[in-house]
Amino acid sequence: MNRPRPWTGPAFSMPNSKSIRRSASFGLLIATTAAALLCGSGAAHSGPCTSQIEELERQIGHGSSSAKSGPTAPQSIEAQLHHQPTPETVRNAEHKANADAAAALQRARQADTDDNAAACAKALGEAKRRWSIPA
Repeated sequence: MNRPRPWTGPAFSMPNSKSIRRSASFGLLIATTAAALLCGSGAAHSGPCTSQIEELERQIGHGSSSAKSGPTAPQSIEAQLHHQPTPETVRNAEHKANADAAAALQRARQADTDDNAAACAKALGEAKRRWSIPA
């Protein structure tokens, strides 16, 4: 008489190519299901300015294809004194402008997550100024 094998059988028996394939498929199914449940839960919630953040990110993405696009920063005192920038000061200024723009966008995302419309609007305005995007 043939006894049906329990579903845990492949996990505790000696492996062969069929049981390894079945275990791998089962593991992939579990991982995919877990990822869908964990990642999908955040997408259902949208804060007070989610659409504006997505629009800004789209505008930033379209603008980044040109060589001269990117965040901006105020003119430095050295530039006002007509000092020529060095490659290092240009890199530092670009790095700071990128970091400031990214921080403003992150503050907007956090305010959106916290359902704080006023803080989100303020951070979005700052991010748009940094990227030279009209409000």
